[in-house]
Amino acid sequence: MMFNNVLEFLQNKLEWLYKNSLFMQNLDRLILLLICMVFISSTFMSSDAIGFFALIVMFLTALNLVFKKGERLDFNGFEIWLLAYFMIVVISLFGSTLFMQSLKGFFKTFVYIGFYFSLVQYLKSHKNHIKWLVLIVAVTVGYEILSGFAQTFVHPEAISTWQDTSMLNPEDVISRVYGTLKPLNPNLFGGYLIAGLPAVFGLGFYFLKDKNYKSAFAFLGLSVLGIFTVFQTGCRGAYLALIFILGCMFLISAKFLWQKFKKLYTIIISSLTALFFAGIICVRSIRLRFLSIFAMRADSSNSFRFNVYQSSLEMFKDNWLLGIGVGNKNFREIYGLYMKTGFDALSTYNVFLEIAVESGIFALIAFLGFLVTMCYKSVKYILTCSNIENVIFVSISVTAILAMMFHGLVDTVFFRPQIQFIFWAYVAILSVILPSKQNKLAE
Repeated sequence: MMFNNVLEFLQNKLEWLYKNSLFMQNLDRLILLLICMVFISSTFMSSDAIGFFALIVMFLTALNLVFKKGERLDFNGFEIWLLAYFMIVVISLFGSTLFMQSLKGFFKTFVYIGFYFSLVQYLKSHKNHIKWLVLIVAVTVGYEILSGFAQTFVHPEAISTWQDTSMLNPEDVISRVYGTLKPLNPNLFGGYLIAGLPAVFGLGFYFLKDKNYKSAFAFLGLSVLGIFTVFQTGCRGAYLALIFILGCMFLISAKFLWQKFKKLYTIIISSLTALFFAGIICVRSIRLRFLSIFAMRADSSNSFRFNVYQSSLEMFKDNWLLGIGVGNKNFREIYGLYMKTGFDALSTYNVFLEIAVESGIFALIAFLGFLVTMCYKSVKYILTCSNIENVIFVSISVTAILAMMFHGLVDTVFFRPQIQFIFWAYVAILSVILPSKQNKLAE
């Protein structure tokens, strides 16, 4: 690759500076610290503050590429789809009639993907730190689980109209928790928990593999609290995604635990499944909230989404090639021309429809190609690899990614930075662990 030849030339010329600079010698440590800050700040800081830490990570990674000898760029198969998606987004930006509004949305996309490639570069040189990345995700999500769990006892008041209560008795209205994420919103909180729960579950099995039973039961216990807290968010999309996560856990863990830990495995899976259905069956407010998913137009929240879907599809039909440009600001500007009276919206409430509306049909195809290729390689790796540690990390990542996409069928909290950075962390883990074409050639 010509770019790597340029990097090698620069690294050779600047090697003396790297070896004689205390700052450059400690650059990897600083990058790791700031990566941790991205996830820690997500629990209580604004989007701009979180993005600021990510930008610094990107800048320091660029320095590392130029100065540190041996650093190079290699691409996994699914990353070609990602680069194609990004290039189409760039074209969509310049084709947008609202260029300045689109530019702000594009900058966010640039930061997310830039942070992803920064993570990949760091993890390629520090593969032993993959477990620490999963741990920081699990710990920050664990903090939010405990925050949400504590909120269930104080019955927080709804900050806005979060559910249709017109057909419910007051005692049947669920008191929806929202953690500490900014902005305070139970749907964002539910999406965040869905993104992080596979890491919490996975670390429980990781420590179980190492026979570190105290840590294993601590994370598995935190997982149980996480399931309870997801219920308390009242986020119906998160309910469906949680079922998906439990199903994936059952299928993946059976491969490794059934023979050696048959009784323990049966107890854990049975307990989690029983907890899920007990929450739905025994708690009337949760049961009614869950059943409202199937109320169709009878539930105002469902009806609102159906109206938004219809209007968004009309937007897509009129802008199918390049879309309207990335970002919720220009979406709101153009959506006003299509919306039904009284049904204003910030997004399409569907991740795939959002991508199609913002960047066109080819961006959607590229994004789907990225997801399908990545998930196919991940499943194939899980089925064939004998390295249990790597299988656990791949399983955590692909389960979380698919769960986020499943939730994304009915909501677009996926585009919030708290969830986006976790998503790209999982993709980075897959990029580093899954064999690339270069690895196969080397073998």
